[in-house]
Amino acid sequence: MAERLLDVKNLRTYFYTRSGVVKSVEDVSLYINEGETLGIVGESGCGKSVTSLSIIRLIDKPGKIVGGKILFKGDDIVDMDEEELQKIRGAQIAMIFQDPMTSLNPVYTVGFQIAEAVKTHLKLDDRAATNRAVEMMDRVRIPEARRRLNSYPHEFSGGMRQRVMIAIALSCNPQLLIADEPTTALDVTIQAQVLDLMKGLATEFRTATLLITHDLGVVAGTCDRVNVMYAGRIVETAPTATLFKTPAHPYTQALLNAVPRANTPPGTKLAAIGGTPPSLINLPPGCPFAPRCRKAQARCRQELPLLETTGPQQQAACFYPY
Repeated sequence: MAERLLDVKNLRTYFYTRSGVVKSVEDVSLYINEGETLGIVGESGCGKSVTSLSIIRLIDKPGKIVGGKILFKGDDIVDMDEEELQKIRGAQIAMIFQDPMTSLNPVYTVGFQIAEAVKTHLKLDDRAATNRAVEMMDRVRIPEARRRLNSYPHEFSGGMRQRVMIAIALSCNPQLLIADEPTTALDVTIQAQVLDLMKGLATEFRTATLLITHDLGVVAGTCDRVNVMYAGRIVETAPTATLFKTPAHPYTQALLNAVPRANTPPGTKLAAIGGTPPSLINLPPGCPFAPRCRKAQARCRQELPLLETTGPQQQAACFYPY
């Protein structure tokens, strides 16, 4: 049985703005086992990315982690000093961001950037680090890797830049890879190639993956388990097959109903989710999804539902699931 690698408990991350306190992540708990892929899905602004950045303590002011634990191999990242964090970031926990053009440094060659990560964390000399950079560029299927070492980010296509980011992330054999919307800026064909590449490399390196996405199609083909987020909270968690077959929370059901199917007739109007997500500064009392929920009753507008078991390995924060 795989051991638990990451265990996030009751995480709360707030942003202190002039307009008020934005409760971006509120009481989030999740876990990832060794070698497992966990997906977090939800609409823009639901707290997915803030959760991932909190895990590696990359929250800048006015943001702050105000509560909870982030246990990585049993050690609490929240309590670590900067020196301890630097030993983990990049080496044991790596991250791929959604826009490689802003993540890569435009004034350095891609070979230099991969080699620099390796030298920092694996303590290799220049020649060994360069060889490792070539090896990783080969692994992510960048043609003529040794020649392309001296190319700059702007000389690569969007898909190739994302492959460079994957090469950097996996060059030090991390135990956990966090991928925040890694295919957002890519066309559908390149998306599939990048996801297949990530999945294959994660299996080869036995790397656990936290995949942040709004795309349920990506989740279906990539993740072992899924957490659904809404208004800063996890509202459902389940194995991927269970979530797609028997979604328990009305929000999950609404998300799935809004996805086109292969047999959907041309011109068919998709079922949109009515209303808009609530402000994270002034959340309504009760269930935050209640104003948009077709099942909402008086209790939903007064009490906050907590995650309760609704089936094998499945939990939903809803008084009236299914």
